[in-house]
Amino acid sequence: MKKIALLVENMYEDLELHYPFLRLKEARFQVDLVGSDKGVEYTSKHGYPIVSDLASQQVNAKDYVAVVIPGGYSPDMMRRCKATMDFVHEMDGQGKIIAAICHGPWIMASACNLKGKTVTSFFSIKDDLVNAGATWVDKEVVVSDNLITSRTPQDLVAFTSAIINALRG
Repeated sequence: MKKIALLVENMYEDLELHYPFLRLKEARFQVDLVGSDKGVEYTSKHGYPIVSDLASQQVNAKDYVAVVIPGGYSPDMMRRCKATMDFVHEMDGQGKIIAAICHGPWIMASACNLKGKTVTSFFSIKDDLVNAGATWVDKEVVVSDNLITSRTPQDLVAFTSAIINALRG
């Protein structure tokens, strides 16, 4: 069974974590919730809790086919964990799928090679992505090599469908 890491930290956007989590499980992928720490209860922007399965220091990029990064304010917290950033960097280096929505591409700006890539995101982090070398566009979903990005919860159907298509393709 193909394994997907779904990153979690406090202040995640509820729908941007739970919708891909459930859709990917429904599509028969193993989805591991990966936080800075294992077994910790992380709370969403709206107070909904979820418990991490693993700590980012426990995961290895070679064991996963993709990583999904939800938005909200959690990417700002994720960027503070070296093990999380190292994991995403290794996933990018191996050409694995990295999917991020809303503020999630902030992680890509710090951990991925964005030169020559096209991405989208919530509009407020456009400058961060452009400064990291990406071309930014305003579209519901963008697939650029191994990177899949979307803007907001309204794009979740297209975003998750693009992830599933890439994993099955």
